[in-house]
Amino acid sequence: MPSITSGRAGTGEPGVATSRTAMPRSRRGRFHSIENPRKSVTLTVVTGLFALYSLLPLAWLVINATKSQDDFISSFGLAPGQHFALWDNIVEVFRYQDGIFSRWLLNTVIYVVVGAVGSTFLAALGGYALAKLHFSGKRVLLFVILGSIAVPGIALAIPQFLLFAQLGITNTPWAVLIPSFINPFGLYLMWVFAADAVPTELLDAAKVDGAGEFRIFLQVASPLLAPASVTVLLFSFVSIWNNYFLPLIMLKDPNWYPLTIGLNEWNKLGSTAGSGALIQNLVITAALLTIIPLIVAFLCLQRYWQEGVSLGAVKG
Repeated sequence: MPSITSGRAGTGEPGVATSRTAMPRSRRGRFHSIENPRKSVTLTVVTGLFALYSLLPLAWLVINATKSQDDFISSFGLAPGQHFALWDNIVEVFRYQDGIFSRWLLNTVIYVVVGAVGSTFLAALGGYALAKLHFSGKRVLLFVILGSIAVPGIALAIPQFLLFAQLGITNTPWAVLIPSFINPFGLYLMWVFAADAVPTELLDAAKVDGAGEFRIFLQVASPLLAPASVTVLLFSFVSIWNNYFLPLIMLKDPNWYPLTIGLNEWNKLGSTAGSGALIQNLVITAALLTIIPLIVAFLCLQRYWQEGVSLGAVKG
């Protein structure tokens, strides 16, 4: 039997062509990427531009939060001021207007904790039911859920206000909490994840042991849905924390404002000299304090969030 590396008959040439043909496709792909680095350079440049676009406003925010009001007006935005006034600004933020910033912060924490936990629990419960239970009208309900994802929340704000006005719950925390419990995208995500993450055989075994549906969900399905639940929780956390338009039309009492509405009121109040002292430095510092909980939440739950997203992609 002739060798693979032997030359072609009658030519005496070495078997280079044969060896190239026999080269595995994966190795040829690696050699091709090494010989053509332009694609990698382009991706690196594009990624760097996106990183710069995301980090530049954050850098501006951090730098200007360290300035006094005089330095904020007289210095360049990305240049530090003459005095490092970050701590003084933080103290003044919590003292300004009798410490109403603390009230706004507490309101936001209540809205986020109650709303995010409630929406995540309802999304997990509904997603599990859609994925593992059989009932009439299930297909119609699925189409309704998919259609509701395409409807922006801002389009429902005015109808919700009119409805809550008839119920007499506007200008109360319930006007902000009740809409936050409904999360169509989270319900869809939990439905897709539960279809593969929860084995039907395990549910059947629990039913044989005499467990009810709700107990099966809490003790069997919920631990398996933990990665997706963390993903939905983070999305709900960010959405409720940054919610602006709904509280704007629902709330009139400053004591129930979240941080987004409160900081906007400060910005309007102190942006012109005619309305009082200029407080842009306080608004900037308060904005920096507002995003810190979001950063902490993502850093603490990053591993679970990535696991939830990657598992959904692998199972698909």
